[in-house]
Amino acid sequence: MSTPFPLPQPMARALDLARRAAQAGEVPIGAVVTRDGVIIGEGENRNRRDSDPTAHAEVVAIRAASVALGDYRLTGCDLWVTLEPCAMCAGAISHARIARLYVGAADPKGGAVEHGARVFTHPQCHHRPELYSGIGESESSSLLRTFFAERR
Repeated sequence: MSTPFPLPQPMARALDLARRAAQAGEVPIGAVVTRDGVIIGEGENRNRRDSDPTAHAEVVAIRAASVALGDYRLTGCDLWVTLEPCAMCAGAISHARIARLYVGAADPKGGAVEHGARVFTHPQCHHRPELYSGIGESESSSLLRTFFAERR
């Protein structure tokens, strides 16, 4: 599936990473951190490969960006991810002080930004990124549907 307009380059890269995760047998989710439009960190789901329950694409990308900048605060950075983040990832996004969050597909089952826990709406959440949803939604959703259909 394709959108009627070209995807922003960071989301296109996140989708490439999601495809790479799928080829490795991981749930196909990819994430990219940018600053001033330049990719400074990227990640794909690596839970199985790394035997690490925290190795979600968002966390992997945030860790890489933090190393690249030499700072755990990613103020002024954007995160592009192919699926709505879970509660753990939403917490990491808040703690990293990500400025803007761009999301591909919604996740009514496990998402915690627009669904479920809605982490950013809680008064205990000290930083809320700007949220932009539905960017590359059809591509992200199709990739996930295909991945899980092949495993049923």
